[in-house]
Amino acid sequence: MAEAVLLDCCASRRWAQRVAAHRPYPDLDALLAAVDEAGYDLSPDDLTEALAQERSPGLAATAPRSAHTALRAAHAAYESRFGHAFVICLEGRRPTEHLNELLGGIRVRMTNERDEERAIAADELRRLARARITHLLTNHLEPDTAGAPR
Repeated sequence: MAEAVLLDCCASRRWAQRVAAHRPYPDLDALLAAVDEAGYDLSPDDLTEALAQERSPGLAATAPRSAHTALRAAHAAYESRFGHAFVICLEGRRPTEHLNELLGGIRVRMTNERDEERAIAADELRRLARARITHLLTNHLEPDTAGAPR
């Protein structure tokens, strides 16, 4: 069960197995440290596996149609260039900032070389995994006595 929950946070099987195998964690900080460590150890194949399951972030349904159109076009250009979804962690950003963050991020990152962009995508994936786990444990799941998802 823990691996399945972890795979929703980062879709690398090796990453999820590694984080789950080291349970129990004494607290959230220890779990997040393990998440970071496993994230930094992603092999190129692990990263490809995780990125293949990511979906480019979208906008609220209430955003103007023109914003959705612009974002779809930017995502398509990014995915065509790099072969995977645009990954960015918007944790801590207000929804009103998302469009600027997304379009600005894509615009800047489109100038990257492939290897540089994979490194940035890996960093963003680690940030997303941390945010997803924190969100799960603080809002949705009752942690067991070890502070890890059941």
